[in-house]
Amino acid sequence: MNFTRWSVEQTGGPGWEVPLGRRDSLTASLSGSNNLIPAPNDTLPTITAKFRNQGLDVVDLVALSGAHTIGDSRCVSFRQRLYSQNNDGRPDPTLNPAYAAKLRGRCPRSGGDQILFALDPATQFRFDNQYYKNILAMNGLLSSDEVLLTQSHETMELVKSYAASNELFFDHFAKSMVKMGNISPLTGHNGEIRKNCRRVNHF
Repeated sequence: MNFTRWSVEQTGGPGWEVPLGRRDSLTASLSGSNNLIPAPNDTLPTITAKFRNQGLDVVDLVALSGAHTIGDSRCVSFRQRLYSQNNDGRPDPTLNPAYAAKLRGRCPRSGGDQILFALDPATQFRFDNQYYKNILAMNGLLSSDEVLLTQSHETMELVKSYAASNELFFDHFAKSMVKMGNISPLTGHNGEIRKNCRRVNHF
C-alpha cells in the first residue's frame, strides 16, 4: 500500500496509479533532504531551481505545493513574516494583516518554536483546493506559499486556475505525484524493494 496516496484519498483527494517495483535506499541523509527540499523561506527562483533539478516543472511546483492543504507548520518556520520579513521590523506586506495578528497571538517574537499551526486553517483535515483560495486572500501561511502569487505571473495564473477548479488541481496533482515518484530511481543492486515500507528488509 502507498501511504501517501492512501492519506490523500482518505482526506478527500485524488488517487493515482503508483508504479510498482521502485527500490528504496538503504540509507537516509537529513542534510541531503534539507538541501534538496524547498525551505519555507526560499525565494521562488530558488524553489523553481530545486524542482527543475529533479526534472519537475512549474506546473509540478504549484500543483505539489497544494499538499499544504493538510498538515501543520511550526511557528519557527514563518515567524519572520510576522515580525521582520525584510529585516525592517515589519510584518510581511503580502500577509493579510488580520491573519498576521491572529498568528502573532500564538507565535511570539521569541520562543514557542515548536507550536504548530494548520497550513490551511479553513479546511485543515480535507484535501481540496482551499489552499489556493487562501493564497489569493493573502492567507498563505508560509512565505513559500505566498510567493506563488506575488513573484511570477506564470505561478500566479496556476494558483488562480486551481482556486477556481478543484478538478483541475486534482488532475495536475495526481500527475505530478507520479512524476515525483519517478525521480532518480535506484537500479541494479542499489537499494531494495522493501517488504515493509517503514524499515529496511534486514531489520
